[in-house]
Amino acid sequence: MQHRLAILDDYQDVAQGFADWSSLAADGVTVTTYREPFPSPEVLESALADATIVIAMRERTAFPREVLEKLPALRLLVTTGMANASIDVAAAADLGITVCGTPGSPTAAPELTWALLLALARNIPAEDSSLRAGSWQSTVGFELAGRTLGVVGLGKIGRRIAAYGKAFGMDVLAWSQNLTDEAAAEAGVRKVSKEDLFRNSDVATLHLRLSPRSEGIVGEPELRLLGPDGILVNTARGPLVDQDALVRALAEGWIAGAALDVFDHEPLPAGHPLLTAPNTVLSPHLGYVTRESYRQFYGGALEDVKAWLAGSPLRVLSV
Repeated sequence: MQHRLAILDDYQDVAQGFADWSSLAADGVTVTTYREPFPSPEVLESALADATIVIAMRERTAFPREVLEKLPALRLLVTTGMANASIDVAAAADLGITVCGTPGSPTAAPELTWALLLALARNIPAEDSSLRAGSWQSTVGFELAGRTLGVVGLGKIGRRIAAYGKAFGMDVLAWSQNLTDEAAAEAGVRKVSKEDLFRNSDVATLHLRLSPRSEGIVGEPELRLLGPDGILVNTARGPLVDQDALVRALAEGWIAGAALDVFDHEPLPAGHPLLTAPNTVLSPHLGYVTRESYRQFYGGALEDVKAWLAGSPLRVLSV
């Protein structure tokens, strides 16, 4: 049987270098790579109408039920990582589509989080631009040692961030809806209420999964509690934060600044207000974009395809 495999959203044109896709030729698989985002569901559905296998890079392309229903040939959908809120896994199961995940790097996103925080604290992007323009020392940064770090979501990433904070001499607070005293103590942090975390933190960093319960969990009240000297870091998901409130907070000085890797709409559209907001460091969702992470993502995706072709799917995701 012949199969067409589509690798989506290969923005950097690197997928072919991180796994030996040519090894699938013996199984009758042809591979097509798409570098650009699809501008609409209709364009996506047209491009993938005859694809039996699709590799989705994280949540760059959404697969709700209404899209999956218009992909009659699709039988295997692989997402990089072991969770993807943009894929309707229940709908896939109803339609006979197997959904599989891959391994991923536990350190890529935490390291990017800390890089953004340090860049904002020491004004590195602004100083880089200023230096290249001929100026010397145009800003005054701040040190992390002795300050308070508030970690919202003490999961795998949040625990690493808490450890980074302690290594930098910070006092670390934590909150999430399900956080227990035991889990906080095990991580060596203090469990507090959400209000107390934002009121007492110099830096608040978000590490929650996006869900109906967590969407908009940071809004005007939390940003005002963070205060005019506070910093917000979000490398989790854009909709965790009320975007309109954040834009106002930056423009009106409710907070001192924000370091952001994630946004409500990605790629971030031209003219978006965050692009001109003051006191920000922005990156284009780079948390998982490392050589080490891509080796696991694309290598794992190839393993998933081969296992599915052999009749023994790996890492199958269920509802």
